[in-house]
Amino acid sequence: MKYNDIKIAIQQAEDILLKLYNIKGKASELPGELDFNFRIKVANSGGYILKISRPNENENYLDFQQKLLQHVETNGQKLTAPKVILDKDNQAISEINDAFGNPRKVRLLTWVSGRVWSTVNPQLNNLRFSLGEQCGLLTQALQGFTHAEAQREFEWDIAQSLWTKAHTALFKNEEKEIVEYFQNLFEKSEKNYSTLRKSVVHNDANDNNVIVSQDLINPKVQAAIDYGDAVHTQIINDVAIACAYAIMHHNDPIEAALPLVKGYHSTFAIQEKELIHLYNAIAMRLVISVTKSAINKIEEPDNKYLLISEKPAWEVLKKWRNISPELAHFSFREACGFEPHPNKKQFDNWAKSQQLKVSDIFPTVAKSKIFNLDLSVSSKWIGHEEDFNNLDVFDFKINQLQKKNPTKIIAGGYLEPRPFYNSSSYEKTGNYGKESRSMHLGIDFWLPSETQVNALFDGEIVVAINDAGYKKYGGLIILKHQTNTFEFYTLYGHLSVRSVTKNKVGDTIKKGDLIGYLGHSAENGNWVPHLHFQIMLSLLNYKNDFPGVAYYNQTNVWKSICPNPNTLFKFETLQNNSENSNEDLINYRKQHLGKSLSLQYKVPIKMVRGAGQYLVDQFGRKYLDTVNNVAHVGHENHHVVKAGQEQMALINTNSRYLHDNINDLAKELIETLPPELSVLHFVNSGSEANELAIRMVKAYTGERDIIASEVGYHGNTNMCINISSYKFDGKGGHGAPEHTHIFPLPDAFRGKHRGDNCAEEYAQEVKKQIDNIHKKQRGVGAFIIEPIISCGGQIELPEGFLAKAYQRAREAGGLCISDEVQVGCGRVGKTFWGFQLHNVIPDIVTIGKPLGNGHPIAAVACTQDVANKFANGMEYFNTFGGNPVSCAIATEVLRTVKREKLQDNALEIGEFLKAELRQLSKQFPIIGDVRGQGLFLGIELVDLELNPLAAQTDYVANRMKDHGILMSTDGPDYNVLKIKPPMVFTKENAKELIYYLKKIFAENFMQL
Repeated sequence: MKYNDIKIAIQQAEDILLKLYNIKGKASELPGELDFNFRIKVANSGGYILKISRPNENENYLDFQQKLLQHVETNGQKLTAPKVILDKDNQAISEINDAFGNPRKVRLLTWVSGRVWSTVNPQLNNLRFSLGEQCGLLTQALQGFTHAEAQREFEWDIAQSLWTKAHTALFKNEEKEIVEYFQNLFEKSEKNYSTLRKSVVHNDANDNNVIVSQDLINPKVQAAIDYGDAVHTQIINDVAIACAYAIMHHNDPIEAALPLVKGYHSTFAIQEKELIHLYNAIAMRLVISVTKSAINKIEEPDNKYLLISEKPAWEVLKKWRNISPELAHFSFREACGFEPHPNKKQFDNWAKSQQLKVSDIFPTVAKSKIFNLDLSVSSKWIGHEEDFNNLDVFDFKINQLQKKNPTKIIAGGYLEPRPFYNSSSYEKTGNYGKESRSMHLGIDFWLPSETQVNALFDGEIVVAINDAGYKKYGGLIILKHQTNTFEFYTLYGHLSVRSVTKNKVGDTIKKGDLIGYLGHSAENGNWVPHLHFQIMLSLLNYKNDFPGVAYYNQTNVWKSICPNPNTLFKFETLQNNSENSNEDLINYRKQHLGKSLSLQYKVPIKMVRGAGQYLVDQFGRKYLDTVNNVAHVGHENHHVVKAGQEQMALINTNSRYLHDNINDLAKELIETLPPELSVLHFVNSGSEANELAIRMVKAYTGERDIIASEVGYHGNTNMCINISSYKFDGKGGHGAPEHTHIFPLPDAFRGKHRGDNCAEEYAQEVKKQIDNIHKKQRGVGAFIIEPIISCGGQIELPEGFLAKAYQRAREAGGLCISDEVQVGCGRVGKTFWGFQLHNVIPDIVTIGKPLGNGHPIAAVACTQDVANKFANGMEYFNTFGGNPVSCAIATEVLRTVKREKLQDNALEIGEFLKAELRQLSKQFPIIGDVRGQGLFLGIELVDLELNPLAAQTDYVANRMKDHGILMSTDGPDYNVLKIKPPMVFTKENAKELIYYLKKIFAENFMQL
């Protein structure tokens, strides 16, 4: 019969429910492959699920399902599962006749509340682990359950999956190749597979059959429902099915599967021999799915449920085809706590008996000691990125190091996270943003070209290449070796071209035979001559190459596949030195550093290197930095670093001596400022700059009263704290001091006065503070404000406000201070300084963070009049302010901004970001306001009543960090995401930022 003829309507379902169970409820349709399913809502009840069969369905099959559920209820004490509800006649299965007179079976089960897996976003590792836990518990509960129907022929049983071979004609080209590939793999392994443990299993933990808790931050799987596909089969199939659906929609399906496998193993132990078949069992479940979809398109085109998993199943199959079955197997073993490679322990025991010498591999080298060279991402020896990427410089440094250590061979590198591998071939987009292969899997020996290299063991050449795929790394030879109990491989990389041409695949090599010679730089991609030596216990899928570096998150698997070569040599200097863990660093900080020092993010990061708009952790992971405006022209900008190094090598002293650098810096700064601001004082920090500015105010006006904005922050010295509402009105503060007068935050979006025309109202708030000062019979010292208020939440001042506020302050005899510590030096894009956005000229400008690109230098610019009155006979001297090194660095920062047109870049990228963020706000109403100028932007998150959403803002910052993007929060309610990256931020960086913001804003926790 046609699908629409046998379909049950909602009203029919409600009538059946009342007739058979005497329950009056509201029905709604649910998906189902065979049964017609309805959710039943009943007042003061958890509800039910009503299941109505197709005509003439096998009653024994339905009895099997009901008895299985009753078994789980009895034996699964730790499980949540649907319970069988008996009808008015005490029957577990009822019967009705449909409109055509066909008998239909009816069952009623309790409703399991929660969310269906497919609606949960994000599906993180903890959630997949809990899915594995629940599936394992269910398998445990089903142990011992038997029923005749459990042994039925069933197309969805992976053990019976070779029925799909009769339907390969439904596919073409790539899809056909993929299906046949996995069918052939399964057929070849079927004999061993058939011996695996069997029991009745759920067999269908798909994304619509798994119920998840309502907790949005840390959701857990509560239950699997719909036991209609339960069958007696290999237990590993149940793991495979759960994996097959849980890994959909992930860039890296293996990584997505591992927490689930680990969770399953924690509640129902998976055997080692079962894990061998898991990779292909997952694939065959997906093959069944796409085959069924192809058939159903023909047989039941109206039943959309039957096609629901087709597209994601193909997406996974195509990714799965490119994964080495061995690598998957080893990864599954690691997840279950087994040694990833089954032969690793045997190799380690065998290696203990080996005591190789340098002469065994380099017979012409008369050295036996090793100098361990650290080339890790945190190595000081490799220096700046520009240096280690300049192979001529690297060559020179290696040669100098060799001269200092003439009796030693320079070597090292095993499991070092190295920063060299920065081409796209070493990078992928994983489940949590971009990842780079950085963990070095071999040992490098740095020796002259033409150094002879001998084989360490008897073996057979299995790879000998010097083609285009490996040309930039010279020649590569891989030997296969056989012991009594296992085989392994040794890799010799960076050989000369002639080394490869003299050897052929299949050649037999004896221990001590000549393999070749180290290649010249010209045939090794200009690298300094060296041998890359590596051990492998498997070649995986590789035919003409093998990775020399691995992804950090796969380190445990790869170090099992590629054991430490030093286990053969036992060089003491090459023993890995363990460094302090992040936990050790945190614990020491807590004990010995100031208690008020905070760390960024719920899980802090250890950063060891900077590179432009990126920060790099100790494992080589790069984080796109959107918040560190201190690194104004890029982290560790080479020109800036060089300027500091060169001057530091000459002299660094105070400003009482004549030096060109202080004048050069003054000229660069004055060039950017209005003519009125022509006198400079150099200090060490923004706090010192504002402290000095207040001293100038007191000297000029004789007054102490300062007017500042609510939530303003101007530094960490006593005087600066006294004018910073962000501090004294915050936690631990004691309110405004006597001589500080705070007016409301001039926030047109959510402030006291709102809208486009609130400038005059906020100017009047400044006037009120002036009046309050006058009432106390005192005069105004100064009005201080940032042109865009940073800690206030990147607040743009209302148009016209600053000019009005300056006018009122000056009319009262006060000075006007523009705090440019955060926004200065071209960051706002349209102008070089923030005050220029408002067509005003302050009396004093304070400059801080951007000027030194991370080096402690700051400045105060003022008028000649202010400078003259400040010079009242009391000398101003700052030991380090204006020293030659600081001035050299700051001068280069300013020249870099100008030379590389970074102000223009800030304008272009900032405008692009604002436009994209505003588009995003249309999709996600939680984004209430997008504001700022240039590369100084804020995104404020609010609900529909404009209430601040601090928890969601914090969530975004931490989730973005998970994807390799650093963000931070700001604002009095901590509900503003701030964007103020290094000025070298590119459009590609901006697109990446928007992409992941969109991804995170789509997650469940972010929905209003």
